[in-house]
Amino acid sequence: MNHVLIVDDEADIRNSLESILTDEGYLVTTAASAGEALTLLADAIYDVVLLDIWLPDRDGLDTLGDIRQMDSAHLPEVIIISGHGTIEAAVRATKLGAYDFLEKPLSLDRTLIVLKNAINARQLREDNQEFVRQLSFRVGITGNSVPMKALRQQIKLMAPTNGRVLIYGESGTGKELIGRAMHAESLRKDRVFVELNCAAIPEDHIETELFGYRRGAIPSGSLGNGAPLEKRGTFERADGGTLFLDEVGDMSLKTQAKVLRALDEQSFLPVGAIHSIHVDVRVIAATNKDLEEEIARGNFREDLFYRLNVIPFYVPPLRERKEDIPLLVKEFLQEFGQQYGRPHVEMHPDALDALRQYHWPGNVRELRNLVERVLILNPKAQRIERKHLPMLVAREPARDGGKAGARSDDFSTLQEAREAYERDYILKKLDECAGNVTRAAEALGLERSHLYRKMKALGVNVKE
Repeated sequence: MNHVLIVDDEADIRNSLESILTDEGYLVTTAASAGEALTLLADAIYDVVLLDIWLPDRDGLDTLGDIRQMDSAHLPEVIIISGHGTIEAAVRATKLGAYDFLEKPLSLDRTLIVLKNAINARQLREDNQEFVRQLSFRVGITGNSVPMKALRQQIKLMAPTNGRVLIYGESGTGKELIGRAMHAESLRKDRVFVELNCAAIPEDHIETELFGYRRGAIPSGSLGNGAPLEKRGTFERADGGTLFLDEVGDMSLKTQAKVLRALDEQSFLPVGAIHSIHVDVRVIAATNKDLEEEIARGNFREDLFYRLNVIPFYVPPLRERKEDIPLLVKEFLQEFGQQYGRPHVEMHPDALDALRQYHWPGNVRELRNLVERVLILNPKAQRIERKHLPMLVAREPARDGGKAGARSDDFSTLQEAREAYERDYILKKLDECAGNVTRAAEALGLERSHLYRKMKALGVNVKE
């Protein structure tokens, strides 16, 4: 439902317009002064403002200038209305960014037509802003390994459909990149791509992030400083395009039930709203969890799983496609080299060998972060060598069934040697315990939480 703000000091005009526009299906708020209008605009999202020139506290055109200067990603279109219209005022209003200029007494038919066109113009402006933002994201999928070639082929085949997609993969493998690639090759590529990380949103806010809320539905004190009193959710913002739900396995059962209903009906009810909003959205979901295992544990709805798992994708971890590491390193060196004014930095073959030997628990994200960190910490190096790499990467101990390890002369300090030995020994115990961290902790004589902290510090991945 589109929200219109009427700003006029004449009560009869406010009441008449409010009645007519409400009957036409608009959500309407009114203000009798410029100050009141600016306060309302700071607290809620409006699609269009009908703004009178003659206001008791200040000039309407000056108020228009203030609206255009507001720091908001959802600025409304402004239609100027006046009973003392002049060509000069109309020209000034246009220069200040007004969508149109209507003279009083208002023609009902013309007002409704201009209002509808203004709403369409605002939506087109927001879509264009979103497209510009999305152009900054690279959607190419780097890698010539067999898994990545197969993944690109699967995207090419499945993207032009409207089937829902569920992307599996460990954290840092690039699931969002796959989602963007799907959108870029889909029938919806000219519409918006909206993303939401379900794991990053507190449980008490996830519903409003997904479905939005209407004015007065939530106590202002619980929204936080600067939060709008009205908000469009990601489902509404993604209408006509693609909604990417990252880490969907982290949603609560309560939220899952509402997402299921939204998917089934292609409609939802914003918090505090009276009427449902119908949308046309393709959902692409991603998770780093085994959802079938989560279903068995009672943490994920089986019916939602089957709604999402129409087209399953699996993104392999970096350790399963290490032949792609040189290409990824080259890409990241170019990206950060341009960013930091060092476009010709290269990676020494010996350093690349070290990268290929490392196990990469953080996957492609960890590799990208490492390349950026190495460039920052070595500002004068034109070639990245093994000595420039972090210790755990540069001195990754060789593993041969848990028996082989680093030689004593591979380390320059006692600390490095001790950490390498501890890491190798923990891996050995985990292997003996079939990856069971609790049993491994008992075998090592450690608390389970202590072992987890030690594993994190040493870069040990239980799946190794």
